[in-house]
Amino acid sequence: MVSQIPDGLEPVLAALSTMQANVERAQKSQAHAYLEKFQKSPEAWTKTHSLLSSPGTIAEAKLFAATTLKGKITYDLDQLPRESLPSLRDSILALLVSFRGGPRPVRTQLCVCLANLAIQLFEWKNVLGQVGSALGSSAGDCILEFLKVLPEEVTEGRKINLSEDELTTRTKELLEDNAAQVLGLLNQYASSSADAASNPRLFECISSWLREIPAADVVNSSLFDAIINGLSNDASFDAAVDCMCAILRDTREVDEYVEVIQIIYPRILSLRPRIAELAGSGDLDTYKGITRIFAEAGEAWVVMIARLPTEFRGLVESVLECCGRDQDRDAIALTFLFWYELKQVITLDKYKQARIQYADVFGKLVDVMIKHLEYPTPEGANEADLFDGDREQEEKFREFRHQMGDVLKDCCDVITVTECLGKAFNLIQKWVTTYGSQATSTSVPHWQELEAPLFSMRAMGGMVSPEESVVLRQVIPLIVQIPDHEKLRFQAIMALGRYTDWTAQHPEFLQPQLQFVIAGFSHTSKEVVRAAALAFKFFGTDCRKLLEGSVTELHNFYESVLENLPPDSQEEVTEGLACIISVQALDKVYSTFKMCCDPVIKRMMACANQARTAQDDGQKLAVTGYIQLLTVFVQNIQPYVSPHEENPAVKYCQEILPVLSTIAENFTNSTPILERVCRCWRYMVLSYRTAVLPLLPTLAQQLASGFENSRQGCFLWATDSVLREFAIGADYVDASTSQAIYSFFEQQALAFLRIMNDLPAEDLPDVIEDFFRLLIDALIYYHQQLLVSPVCQHILSAAVSALTLQQEPPLIAALHFLRDLLSYGTEHPNSSNFDRQDSGQAPRNSPQLQQAVKQMVVSQGEALVQRVMTGMMFSFPRDCIQDASGVLLSLFEILPQQSTVWVKGTISMLPTGSIRAGEMDRLMNAVGAKADVGDLRKVRVLLQDFTTSYRRRNVAPREGLGRLEATRFRFNG
Repeated sequence: MVSQIPDGLEPVLAALSTMQANVERAQKSQAHAYLEKFQKSPEAWTKTHSLLSSPGTIAEAKLFAATTLKGKITYDLDQLPRESLPSLRDSILALLVSFRGGPRPVRTQLCVCLANLAIQLFEWKNVLGQVGSALGSSAGDCILEFLKVLPEEVTEGRKINLSEDELTTRTKELLEDNAAQVLGLLNQYASSSADAASNPRLFECISSWLREIPAADVVNSSLFDAIINGLSNDASFDAAVDCMCAILRDTREVDEYVEVIQIIYPRILSLRPRIAELAGSGDLDTYKGITRIFAEAGEAWVVMIARLPTEFRGLVESVLECCGRDQDRDAIALTFLFWYELKQVITLDKYKQARIQYADVFGKLVDVMIKHLEYPTPEGANEADLFDGDREQEEKFREFRHQMGDVLKDCCDVITVTECLGKAFNLIQKWVTTYGSQATSTSVPHWQELEAPLFSMRAMGGMVSPEESVVLRQVIPLIVQIPDHEKLRFQAIMALGRYTDWTAQHPEFLQPQLQFVIAGFSHTSKEVVRAAALAFKFFGTDCRKLLEGSVTELHNFYESVLENLPPDSQEEVTEGLACIISVQALDKVYSTFKMCCDPVIKRMMACANQARTAQDDGQKLAVTGYIQLLTVFVQNIQPYVSPHEENPAVKYCQEILPVLSTIAENFTNSTPILERVCRCWRYMVLSYRTAVLPLLPTLAQQLASGFENSRQGCFLWATDSVLREFAIGADYVDASTSQAIYSFFEQQALAFLRIMNDLPAEDLPDVIEDFFRLLIDALIYYHQQLLVSPVCQHILSAAVSALTLQQEPPLIAALHFLRDLLSYGTEHPNSSNFDRQDSGQAPRNSPQLQQAVKQMVVSQGEALVQRVMTGMMFSFPRDCIQDASGVLLSLFEILPQQSTVWVKGTISMLPTGSIRAGEMDRLMNAVGAKADVGDLRKVRVLLQDFTTSYRRRNVAPREGLGRLEATRFRFNG
């Protein structure tokens, strides 16, 4: 691998060679483990220097060595005596001198090494002077690279184990105190030669130091001329664009930067001629860069644009020109945020004049956007392939159209919906006049010019008021007569579906639209059929009152098309029909519900009978589909009934409950079927609330037996809805019913504990998540009973065991439960807003409940702290860390002294050598001091910082976890 291998480096180089070779996975895993261990070892300090210093080492090995050295300095600096750090600095400087000419990746890593060492070597005061002196005046790129990475590394200094005060002090010394010096150095460098003034590294360095150097100082120096000139240089263009945009972002506080903006604005405006020049050249990257500058200038100065519309009109027109000339639609997306920001400002009353002055610009923007919405014209005759087989490009275009639709909505806010719709209508009318007579069943000329305004109408649908009385009356009769072209028919149906609110207020337009949509179900295109199903849903939802008398005919239509639709479309047409049923007279709801659902039930039972003996899952999936349709009916048929009257929808649910129970009993091994059954039961409770009381005994029995037999968490999910609806104090629920529901909950909890005793937590992530989400509600509604129940101690033990998982959803659920549970050990627990007293204050927790929680924590607090801290240091996903530290905070709130002992005991179990000498004592002294004065928020910060630092230094759990290994949950009951 090398011509001369330095002593002791053969294993490292061999492992690197293995990682790059075509060998077995096991060999690569072994090599990876060896290199990972090497990177954390003390001998890596000397061996990385040897690799970097040896002339025979290949480039890949040197890059590995430099990267390893960076990690050592960031995380393992405590492995070296403090007095040896100046020697380390000198050796890195020497290495940087030898690599100042490249390779650049190695040089970059060494610059980062030096920057991280500078942050931690407090006694090193003259950092810039010493680095510059060591590298010499000929190492321009190397010095610039170091200057670039220094602010970046200081800004990211939280990954280094420094206190807030130390980091603040060092930031001031390295950045604030050196800003003026760096500005002078950069000016001096830029003035040294033409090549220096156009060096991309210079612009990267300026961008980095804009964290500290005010943008005004850069603009008022010769560096600004260099940046402007860099925009005309191909080699430096990208870096100059980034630098210019960084300056623009710094001028967002326009009142502070008025004079600076006055300097920048004309220089940017002078770039406008390049828009037309680049649009015709085919240089897409440069065109995007120029567009980005104009767009970011607009975003930064949007308030100024609104205040001074005449003066800044040139900038707004430049952004519009960038949009209009972007034939490839690659740059236009960069402007979308600007149009949104401008719309947000000029629609305020105080900027009404700007809104008037920019109305014509937004009008032209509508024209530009609709033009860009057009599908490409195929080069050949094959209209089925508009993107020459490039499916990625086609998908990108579809997504892009919806983003342009958002811009059209912004235009509606500025120049009114009627004007925007009018532009679309004019284009539709123009097409009809020009090409309408030429359209046939097989050929529609220039259909792209019709489809685009149809799409724009669809996009703007949400902005249109039901009272609109100018455009829609004219355009809807045109839409229902468009030619039968797949994409035109699809877009027309989708557009009509967006105006059903309007149609509900204009019933004379309903039937032609509905017939047009229904005809779409017979179309040969699957996309058109899907569009028709979605539109039918919207018509049923919004025009339900108008269709109340047509329920029988629509049910016949429903039956005729249902079996030919994909699952999503089946649900959509079902929802549309269900909404129409929901407005039937109360005495007709039951019969209509039954008329529509009985055929679905029959199909479901037929598929279930076949599924019991079928070899594949096709029939089972069909069963889940029909159950889902029943659920859609239940979700949407919610008639208003007095609490003292029988609910006709519940009457029908009583008939189908045994059918669903039979399916659940016969498919205990089919998770999809059980989940759909439980979802249907859950929505019976959510839709009809306490009116489902007649169903409750049977439903509770089915949920209990189903969970015990199947061990599926969906039964707990459905249980949760019952628990909430029939809680203590709920309207129209007597105390005996609530108590029976709590007993039912305890029965479910005991079943869960038995299951968790039989199986390890990692086999039950979904069940664990559903159980602890159920418990969160149980604490809200039944804390008086739950916290004093013997089962609660076992539930806490199960929660501790669940923290061994690594999946985020069950962990989040368990941690949220623990935080809520521990809050009942305080005077003011986490509580539902409905529990607020008349004074608006949170209710006080009884001393008995506080003591019950504290007793549980005393018995299991040590194990809980171990699991939480181990998870924070090793295994918890990032999004769990805040809740985990919240659990520690809650423990300190109720038992500060014991919690301090538990934390210290946990840290003492960590593998030898994984924490720095004296680190535990410093941490515990700080924790104890803050706990003594009641500053528990600071305790939380200290513990979170410690675990984060530990995790960074020990990316994967090291060997020898030993006593921190988790134990299995056990339950006898």
